[in-house]
Amino acid sequence: MKTITKQKPFEEIRQKLQRYNRVYIIGCGTCATMTQTGGRDQVLAMQESLEKLEKTVTGWAVIPTACDEMTAVTMKENERSIRNAGCILVMACAMGVHRVSLYTNKPVVPALDTLFIGVEEKPGFFREVCAQCGQCVLGETAGICPLTACNKGLLNGPCGGTNEGKCEVDKEKDCAWALIYQRLKIQGRLDLMRKYHPPKNYQVALRPKTFKLG
Repeated sequence: MKTITKQKPFEEIRQKLQRYNRVYIIGCGTCATMTQTGGRDQVLAMQESLEKLEKTVTGWAVIPTACDEMTAVTMKENERSIRNAGCILVMACAMGVHRVSLYTNKPVVPALDTLFIGVEEKPGFFREVCAQCGQCVLGETAGICPLTACNKGLLNGPCGGTNEGKCEVDKEKDCAWALIYQRLKIQGRLDLMRKYHPPKNYQVALRPKTFKLG
């Protein structure tokens, strides 16, 4: 499972950095490197772009995994360069941005948008598989999550727009509920298609989410 990100439009980044002349850049050596949004090459390219704006980049680091304890270690090792910066530009997922903010009083600016958590189906192609809703229905939908596989996120389907197994929103995409039907049929569990799933109870997964073992 990987966190999928994309770089924000550079104009948006420029605006967020408008009041800061000195910037320290942090990238991530795991997910953001794999998606080519915050690895070494992207960090160096960002440095070059900022210097063209006459910003001073006081330093940069690509943390092996920006969302864990390696962040504290890396920031301590680069304490002087970070101290000399007005802000920290983080080229990592939202979890990485949050982690960096725990170890500094400097403004932390995200350079990426976090899209979803997904799996790599083929080289360079990632698909969302879980919305982390806290109320899993996979046991009744043949392992296919309707919240993520259906363009409309329907818990009870298919909708009236499905046509020959294709989605009305994206005609190149298989209807999620048609796929669920086909799998349940093979498994001899088509009776589950008649089961009504009530609307999500969002009180089950209050924000921010927490979990404690035991």
